[in-house]
Amino acid sequence: MFTSSLSRLAKTILPIGDRVLIQRVVTAKQTSSGVLIPESSVKKSNEGTVIEVGSGTKDWTMTVKKGDTVLLPEFGGMQIKVDDNDQLAIYRESEILGVVRE
Repeated sequence: MFTSSLSRLAKTILPIGDRVLIQRVVTAKQTSSGVLIPESSVKKSNEGTVIEVGSGTKDWTMTVKKGDTVLLPEFGGMQIKVDDNDQLAIYRESEILGVVRE
């Protein structure tokens, strides 16, 4: 039988210009000793991993690369939801505070 592969295709988001697609780091909801932290007390993480990078503009050369860990502002960016993943956001590269090097 012929089966359609359209149902298996995943959405792909490619940022344009000076925008960067970032997946926020998920904060722990349980301490190392096993105590559960209520969701109202869990802060949004200010770190993320770069998933995709736009091509830049004629006035802006992109400095972050795919796979970089970056520091993010508390507010800003556009939150998006793809395949039940609500930790994705698109930021302009100029909004990113810095790159974490280890």
